[in-house]
Order: sequence, then structure tokens, then C-alpha cells
Amino acid sequence: MKKYLSSVLVLAMSGGLAYGGGRIEAVQTAQANPQPQPDCGCDPGIPSDVLATVNGAKITREMVDYEIKVRIAELRKQVAEARSRELENQLRKRVMDAEAAKRGVTIDQLEQQVVSTLKEPTEAEARAYYDQNKANIQGEFSEWKPSIISYLRDQRRQELINKFAAGLTESYQVRVLVATAAPPKNDAERARVLATVTGKPITAGDLEDALRSVIYDAQEEIYTLRRGQLDARINSLLLEQEAKKRNLSADSLYEAEIAPLIKPVRETDARTFYEQNRDRIQGGYVQVRQQIVEYLEGQEQTNAATAFAGKLRTTANLKDNLIEPEAPYYNISIDDRPWKGNPNAQVVIIEFTDFQCPSCGRTQPVLEQLMNEIGDKVKLVVRDFPLDQHAYAAKAAEAAEAARAQGKYWEYTALLFQNQNALEVVNLKEYATRLGLDRAAFDKALASGQYAAAVKKDLRDGTAAGVSSTPTVFVNGRKVKDKTLEGLKAAVQSALKVVGSRQ
Repeated sequence: MKKYLSSVLVLAMSGGLAYGGGRIEAVQTAQANPQPQPDCGCDPGIPSDVLATVNGAKITREMVDYEIKVRIAELRKQVAEARSRELENQLRKRVMDAEAAKRGVTIDQLEQQVVSTLKEPTEAEARAYYDQNKANIQGEFSEWKPSIISYLRDQRRQELINKFAAGLTESYQVRVLVATAAPPKNDAERARVLATVTGKPITAGDLEDALRSVIYDAQEEIYTLRRGQLDARINSLLLEQEAKKRNLSADSLYEAEIAPLIKPVRETDARTFYEQNRDRIQGGYVQVRQQIVEYLEGQEQTNAATAFAGKLRTTANLKDNLIEPEAPYYNISIDDRPWKGNPNAQVVIIEFTDFQCPSCGRTQPVLEQLMNEIGDKVKLVVRDFPLDQHAYAAKAAEAAEAARAQGKYWEYTALLFQNQNALEVVNLKEYATRLGLDRAAFDKALASGQYAAAVKKDLRDGTAAGVSSTPTVFVNGRKVKDKTLEGLKAAVQSALKVVGSRQ
């Protein structure tokens, strides 16, 4: 549909736009052939170059990839670059772990010692960064200031840690045997030793395990891009074949079968779309109304054509060979974390959440309804993942832990989600009073950072499981894309079937 990437939806996506705890990126298309990319091991397996046959007519991978090959090449390159960086990450982690053990401190305590001299980014530095990157940033400086300062702080923090870790390489006998490794194709290649730290090996398999989320995200996007292109080509071919079968022109078939299915766009439709997406739309309703109407009209045309093509699919000789990649499995600890539901359930839902994240706030009623409906079949576990751009999220997570110590976790977190714009320490204490908590114990825990280490552990475990935005939900160790009630129910039902098949 021509108007799908209208300016209403594209916004400022040319450079990636932070949104809802994640990132939205433009899907680029181009006619030119991209440069050959190194093997990334991230392209979903396809049993044949023929992705589908429609009544004997073939749709090949080359045909499907034509409009999306630039983006696919970018994804392959990103994974290849991540693989080349991961060996450095593994080396740094090993020497930092060894140094922490030598000093008798936790890794968090060691990193805190290393970054103790870090200088907080100033507003002037944040402004300079904003001005240098303004072309790719949608919004005013005041809106982006906290995120920019957090980004600059993280950059400086990582630079200090990297420099410190580099100075430990001789002390811990770091030896790099292979600078760049191709993705392993079998168990023997996974066992290949790439480097050693104090004689202990880092293998190709270690890198692949650490990159599971990066690889899967690329696989998933490539699949989604191909699925969209393939479905469009299948529908187009079916319509073309049907027109030929009826001895009609494409326009005549459109007027006879598709045009009657198109629903007119009402003013209420445009207004509802605006309200549902206003946090991603620049400008008032009056300014963007026409663009919204044109977008919705295009959607209706596409929906009508898809509906008619769907009818044709029921009688067509159609074979679809495109396989969706399976989400990787993560063994995520749930020890000593807040939970509800069936303690002995064989299906465990784990949510990584941020109390200041609006998307997390919208997900809570969905999880509550899910537990009300099927709580006897599942166990829901919550882990913290306060995002850097949310200034009050980490302390709110500590406060939730302090409330849990007094048996009021779920009541307290309900208040946090109901008051996401009021999460400063004074507010956190007021909510404790409202629930009748022991304020002396609560305040002491908050002031001393008693639960900061627990929150940081959740962050580390979440990062290791590929969490980068909130809310992120896992069902029996696999990340769930669709966090609607229907999507979560489907994931639970699928997990129950798998569990049942093993019994």
C-alpha cells in the first residue's frame, strides 16, 4: 500500500526513536544490490529457494527479498559486528569476575569502585549532543535531556570499566587464539577455543549462547519482512490468476469483488487512531487529520483485497515454505522473587518490568486478567528491569522490595503503576504510609539501598536473557512477542501442550 509509510507513522524513524522502553526503526528498501555481507548465522533456515507455490506458480526467495535486501544486509552486518565484539565482552567479564573474587567483593561493588571517579554529564554536554544529532531526534531537548544524560553517563561508565579491565589482561593471562570466528555450524565447531583467561577457555559456543537474543532478533525481523513480502506476492498472484480465470482485467475484478468490501473511514475512526497513537504523532489532530484519513483508507483497501485473496486461498493449491524461527530458551532464575498463582504450576510466566514505564503500566491489567482467568494453571513471577531513561524507576523497584519484606508487594506495586508520574522518594514513602507499612523499617531500607543489589541482579539476569525493553515477558523461558491477553493465553496454551507431551 503506497501510503503505509506516511509521514504520520514514519515520524523521525530515520535514525531510530526511543519509544515505550524500546526502539522503533525505519525499514529501508532499495533497488540497488547491497555489498556481500559476512556470514552471520542469523538468516532463518529456508528448506528451498522457492518460498511458495501458488497453483503451480513459484515465488522465489530472490523475488521476495528484492524490496527488503538492504535491510536484510544491515541485519546480517549488525549480527556479524556483534559477534566480533562479543569476544571482547567475554574477556572483559572473565577478568572482572576474577578481580572481584580476588578482592572479595561482588562484581557490582567492583564496578562501583572503578567508576567512583566518573563525572556526571552536564546539561551543556547533553545540549551539545542533542544539537549534533538533532536531525535524527524527534522532539525538544527538554523531552530528551534525561535520556541523553543517561546515555552519556553509560558511555563514560563503560569506558572506565573497559580501561580498567584492559589493565588486568596480563595479571589474568589473557590469550586470544582466534580474533574473529565464523558462526559454528555443529557441536565440534561450538567447542572451538577462541581465547583463554587464566587457562580457562572461551569457546565459539560461549559466544553463540551470549548472542542468542541478538541472533534471534535478527532472525525474527528477517522473517517478518519476508512474511509480509511473501503474503503480498501470494495475494497478488491469486488475484492475477483469478482475473485471468474470469477473463477480466485487474481493474474489473477490483470493482466487482474488492471495492464492495471497502468500509468508508469515519471521522470517529480518524479521531480514535489519533488518540491511540498521539504519543508518536507530531502535531495536533487538525494538522494531521488528512494524513490519518488517507492512511486508514489505504488500510481499508488493503484489508478488502486481503479478505478477497483469503477466500481464494481456500481453494488454491498453495504451499508455503517460509518457517518462523523459534524463540531461544532461557533458564531464568525465579528464586526469591515475588510471585502469584499456582506455586506448583508447570508453566511459569516471568515479567521484567519498570514501574515508570507507561507500557508496563498498560500491561498490568492484562496480566491481572490473565491470572484471574487461568491463575490455577500458571505461576507469575516479577523481576525488575528499571530503564536508564527513567530516573525514578530503580528506587521504585527498591521500594517495592521493601514493601515485599512487609508482605505488601502486590498492593504496593499496584500503587506504583497507578501513580507513574509520582515516583520520587517522598511519594514512595507516602504510599508506604497509605498501606500501613512500618515506616521506620521501610525508610531505612530505602535510604540504605538495602535492596539495590537485588534490583541490579535482576538487571543483569534480564540483560543476559536478551531483555532490552519493558515489559518483556517469558513463558517457560521463551520470550512472548504478543503481550495482549489473547497473545499471552496462546503462549500459555502452547506451553501447556509442550509440557503435556512430555508426560
